[in-house]
Amino acid sequence: MPRLTKLYTRKGDEGETSLGGERRVPKDSLRVIAVGTVDELNSFIGVALAQSVSARLAEMLLLIQNELFHLGADLCFVEEDKPKYTLPQIEERHIETLEHWVDELNGVVGPLANFILPGGSPGSAHLHAARAVCRRAERAVIALGREEAIGPGVVAYLNRLSDLLFAMARYENKQHGVPEPLWDVQA
Repeated sequence: MPRLTKLYTRKGDEGETSLGGERRVPKDSLRVIAVGTVDELNSFIGVALAQSVSARLAEMLLLIQNELFHLGADLCFVEEDKPKYTLPQIEERHIETLEHWVDELNGVVGPLANFILPGGSPGSAHLHAARAVCRRAERAVIALGREEAIGPGVVAYLNRLSDLLFAMARYENKQHGVPEPLWDVQA
């Protein structure tokens, strides 16, 4: 477990930061953008949790927040540095769990009859916002993956997570008896 003795180091004042393996990179590098967007996603999930989402979703979201730290660690180290460290990484089992949860929640909310507008209950609205940030994180990771090697499960995890966040938003509305806001194609 890392120990942080100081919150500021002054090492980033020139626009660079250290990756997990101590490599220095510009703060606007694709890797730092990807890690930062995953961190932003985790923060949005924290906001959804602060909205007192249903107990079942809170249980899932707390595990996901920890897994997003695994994913961040996976991204924070370049592939050639990873063998030097014992790092948590996203594995197939993490992706399978997300798929299981999507199936579970879809079994409760049923099939889609129309496109859904983000919103409804406060928890649902925050889950939709997290879903949109998740999609952005996925795009950032894909851009990074075109330039550098990344962990094999990272893109798939973010892809499934965005699906799960959508299912969670629908579930949250159903739990609160809030109708899903539907796209009015006539408007």
